[in-house]
Amino acid sequence: MLHYAIVFIVIALIAGFLGFSSLSGTAALIAKICFFVFLVFAVLSFLKKKV
Repeated sequence: MLHYAIVFIVIALIAGFLGFSSLSGTAALIAKICFFVFLVFAVLSFLKKKV
């Protein structure tokens, strides 16, 4: 998931630089969602290992 978040943030940065604001906003939103899903999975994984 973290890999996808990084890929989408790079796409958002390139699209923003080239002037595609709609594509940039969408890619940034997808990157944010992927990052938060990664955080949830990471926390669940850490909690599972402690139990």
